[in-house]
Amino acid sequence: MRWTAKELDMYSQSKEYVDTVLIPLVPLSFGGEMKQTGSMNEFLTILSLEIEKQMKGRILLMPSLQYLHNEKDKVERLKHWANEAKENNFKHVFFLTSDYEWKKDERELENHLIWIPAIPLENLEIDQARGMIGQQVLQILDIFTYNWKNEKK
Repeated sequence: MRWTAKELDMYSQSKEYVDTVLIPLVPLSFGGEMKQTGSMNEFLTILSLEIEKQMKGRILLMPSLQYLHNEKDKVERLKHWANEAKENNFKHVFFLTSDYEWKKDERELENHLIWIPAIPLENLEIDQARGMIGQQVLQILDIFTYNWKNEKK
């Protein structure tokens, strides 16, 4: 389910089945990395929507957490978002990013960070892009399934 009024109404009626939150992490940059971060945003947006479509009724897709590369408190903000989700009965919180910088903070995060390199979509044919996104979605769904099966009761 997506973070829209209509789908949040559906969530309210079936929240006992939705136990997972997906939070895309999108860097912002106004310098020389502007195009690269824009490409990450495009890729993560499409990938997140495809994951949500595949897992509708089990996952709540949150709005992206956007941050500046040099932001000091981004890990704390992320922890706060995760804690808020867990306090509201979500068992699983996954973070999806193409920003390798999060890998160094991965141990500090008690939740699941999924790092996946961004595919620059602007140079691909539509069918090529769909195929590559589809492959990425399958890999991520395997991660979700593994964690759901091995959750602590």
